[in-house]
Amino acid sequence: MSPRETALNALIACRKQEAWINGILKEYIARDKLDRRDAALAARLAYGVLQNRNRLDFYLKQLLTGRVKDLHPAVRDILHLGLYQILELDKIPDSAAVNESVALAKKYCRKLSYAPGLVNAVLRAAVRGKGTLTEPTAPEDRYSHPRALMEALRDSIGSPRLEVMLAADNEIPRTVIQVNTLRTTSGVLTEALERENVTVQPHGWMTDCLVLGNTGSMEELESFRQGLFYVQDPAAKLSVQCAQIPTGTRVLDCCAAPGGKSFAAAIAMAGGGEILSCDVHEHKIGLIRAGARRLGLDNIEATLQDATRENGQWLDKMDVVLADVPCSGYGIIRKKPDIRFKDPASMAELPKLQLAILCNQAKYVRPGGTLLYSTCTLLRRENEDVVKAFLTRRPDYYPEKLELPRPFSENTDGMLTLVPGEYDTDGFFICRLRRKT
Repeated sequence: MSPRETALNALIACRKQEAWINGILKEYIARDKLDRRDAALAARLAYGVLQNRNRLDFYLKQLLTGRVKDLHPAVRDILHLGLYQILELDKIPDSAAVNESVALAKKYCRKLSYAPGLVNAVLRAAVRGKGTLTEPTAPEDRYSHPRALMEALRDSIGSPRLEVMLAADNEIPRTVIQVNTLRTTSGVLTEALERENVTVQPHGWMTDCLVLGNTGSMEELESFRQGLFYVQDPAAKLSVQCAQIPTGTRVLDCCAAPGGKSFAAAIAMAGGGEILSCDVHEHKIGLIRAGARRLGLDNIEATLQDATRENGQWLDKMDVVLADVPCSGYGIIRKKPDIRFKDPASMAELPKLQLAILCNQAKYVRPGGTLLYSTCTLLRRENEDVVKAFLTRRPDYYPEKLELPRPFSENTDGMLTLVPGEYDTDGFFICRLRRKT
């Protein structure tokens, strides 16, 4: 299987099955047994097409005699792949992009006799038109974000930060890992990874955090199997650091899957104390347990629990509760580029759910304890507005300032919004709340 065909299959799955590109691409790369180089190309193509879908359609409008929306979906996918290689990538020969795309049209559009000829003609016209095609000026075409989404983001983070975010959303995300300092050090792990032909750089400001390249399938790395690291964005780890969890305490992670924040907390607690790591889905509990076993984190107990349902045995018992709640996910568009095209109406009830979770989790915090609220979105209605509504209902809580590492300015209000493109992180919201004694 060629990397272009793997990318096409992933795009088709995203369209037909509403699969997320990061998950389905990982599955297909393993299924098609791609080596590191081909896996990297498949990922570049699939992500690139989704990140630039509107932009590619803008070019197609100049190259087609008919309308883009009249194209058969598979033909449109193949044209997007070909155009992306021709117009956005420098190292792929134009002839390879054209010929491979025509081959895909012959294989995947057998009932459409016109498809190979159309693909050939459009892509050859694109090759001839390099440097002369009109470039998009409208932000929704230039950055391939729906206009309604951009307006919602602008209302939440402001125009100056929006442009930075839109550009960052269309970059290929780097692979970032956190060192399991209970088993190794950053230096030792770096040497081990480099022996496995992985490129390694220290993160700019997060300690015990490494940026990797040329990883291939992560699960095949010996250092991964030995539990020397886990994959986690610096923003997620920063949220755990903001909770300032003391060693020997009792922690509840209420929406834990796949377990990254529980792992960060367990390591911060030096393997001591107790962490209850919860999720509402049974199969996700298995993922948390498997990750904890691999990392050797014996202080994590994964258990099935609906975050909106009260557990009477936990009332007033937790020193720290981590509430990283379900959200629209607009802070991780660079990792899940298809999120930008999701129907906003399907997420209209999220603030109600988020507030319900936060109010329920607040019951478990002991007097004087900490409640850490976080999301991977940037919308004010899911972040600051939820916190404001919560504080109205629970006046025994108050925001507490965040202790942040060096690149950040001093925090006083207990809330932080991270925007992609500013600190080399996902988009994230963090709020630290203290229960009065």
